Amino acid sequence: MKAAIVILNYNGKEMLRQFLPSVIKHSSADVIIVDNKSTDGSLDFLLMSYPQIRIILNSRNEGYAGGYNQGLFQLGDQYEYFILLNSDVEVTANWDSTVLSFLDDHPEVAGAQPKICSYINRSYFDYAGASGGFLDMLGYPYCRGRILHTVEEDLNQYDDVIEIDWASGAGFFIRSKVFMDMGGFEPKFFAHMEEIDLCWRVRDQGMKFMVVPQSVIYHLGGGTLSKADPYKTFLNFRNNLFMLYRNTTEIRFLLIFLLRILLDAGAALHMLLTHGKDHSVAIIKAYSEFLKERRVVKKKPYLASKLSFAPREKKVFSIIWTYYIRKKKIFSGR
Repeated sequence: MKAAIVILNYNGKEMLRQFLPSVIKHSSADVIIVDNKSTDGSLDFLLMSYPQIRIILNSRNEGYAGGYNQGLFQLGDQYEYFILLNSDVEVTANWDSTVLSFLDDHPEVAGAQPKICSYINRSYFDYAGASGGFLDMLGYPYCRGRILHTVEEDLNQYDDVIEIDWASGAGFFIRSKVFMDMGGFEPKFFAHMEEIDLCWRVRDQGMKFMVVPQSVIYHLGGGTLSKADPYKTFLNFRNNLFMLYRNTTEIRFLLIFLLRILLDAGAALHMLLTHGKDHSVAIIKAYSEFLKERRVVKKKPYLASKLSFAPREKKVFSIIWTYYIRKKKIFSGR
């Protein structure tokens, strides 16, 4: 079969109630729900309202990474493409077929994402993905349309199809064989940055990820963890270190790590002043757990000779420096 839209659910009945109708209406691919042991009545709602939808029941909640691994490995090679879609996303007409047609025509491309705009402020890009994701040379992620705290208005300025460093997990297209061959997501991540890590590993195999902005979706965001939750801060900082550690050589990681300690100490101070001590402490805890658990997160069987980021003209050494010192706060202004 061609493609499966796979939505991971954990106690998200209200999100499914609100957003699933648009997915059913505007999608050509099969829709499958992977449930992470929900206890809020999600399953009863699905069985009553959408009896035609296939449901895969996970034995426990292992987050985004482990939850999707459990579900997608059950599907195996039944589908040519997996489309991972957050439960808090509204889709538009032909959103999936547009990207699938592109992938059919470009066998060298492993996966892609649509243009992701904000569900709340619909003329603006979404924080988590915008029009394609990138990494600076220190491993900090940013997007075409969103750099750090600045989210741009969508004026069709980023509507060209280009190669990207990473595709957002909010709307993540990938060839099923690639996902299976790469072993899926690293489950230790639990949630956040596992898709960036997977994209990095895939690109080291010589395959590409692209953004196809002719496909548009609208993401609410914060459906599982809001920005106000210190646990989200913890996961983002810890997983970013995990990602760097497992995808770079020891020497390269050490050099990056020393710079990151300084920059993230500044981030902790900023969090203390703007968000309170809980977020600042979360960054310290992230470093502590990384140092304790880094050996559990296995390195690749091989490592590329250089950081495998996007084409050279897209590389930025430090998006922090670019944003705060050079005052370049939009993607086209880098």
